[in-house]
Amino acid sequence: MKLLVINPNISDEVSALIRAEALRAAAPGTEITVRTAHSGVEYIETRLESLLAAPAVSQIIAEDADNADAIVVAAFGDPGMPALKELVEVPVVGITEAALATASLLGVCFSIVAISERITAWYRECVQRNGLESRLASIRSLRNPLRGIGSVQQDFRQDLVRLANEVVDQDGADVVILAGAPLAGLAREVAAEIPVPVVDGISAGVAQAEILVRLAPGAHHRGSFAAPPVKANAGLSIELANLLARQLPAGLNHTGRPGHR
Repeated sequence: MKLLVINPNISDEVSALIRAEALRAAAPGTEITVRTAHSGVEYIETRLESLLAAPAVSQIIAEDADNADAIVVAAFGDPGMPALKELVEVPVVGITEAALATASLLGVCFSIVAISERITAWYRECVQRNGLESRLASIRSLRNPLRGIGSVQQDFRQDLVRLANEVVDQDGADVVILAGAPLAGLAREVAAEIPVPVVDGISAGVAQAEILVRLAPGAHHRGSFAAPPVKANAGLSIELANLLARQLPAGLNHTGRPGHR
């Protein structure tokens, strides 16, 4: 099995954290390829920054999708999702939706621990988009400025563990999600310090992607996630333009009805 894991942030330090946790989480025999966005910001924290990241993620998918059985979008908030599911026929999994789905299997109410206060409103909207707002106990975050995006775990480990315990003791969380690629791998290290299950978005994304490949549920040839209609475009890379012009399986058109384009 081959998984393409995309870091929508431009930080190579974060990509290293993502790669390390993805390799730990992957089943034996799964090949992991990690790509880093070539444009955007160091760490996605707002809706606008997520919007800026989406074209870079789309480009990486267009370049590498033919060599992947599934794709993981490895930034909490799922930049470009769910629209990216329309781009290819293999599963595309965001680490937010994977973490939320995993947490939902482990308990009734979950809380999110984030590394930025600014990011919390956008994260809440992501939970709403996934239809799970009623199960969200709380979102708590660090308040102090970050020294560096690659050193968040070292700089704020105690604060993150404290927040995780607060959402359990004060907010009633059954499960804690440590949110964001800069926290990749931390859940493994602090699980014994938190009295409920702890979910890591990267490991959840990898595991959920592997499950979807093994289930082989088929592709979207009809409905709202079918490939977009072929139409004139401008300013796109050759790879992306070619992907958008791809042929559907014989007997189907882009409406999902029998026939050929």
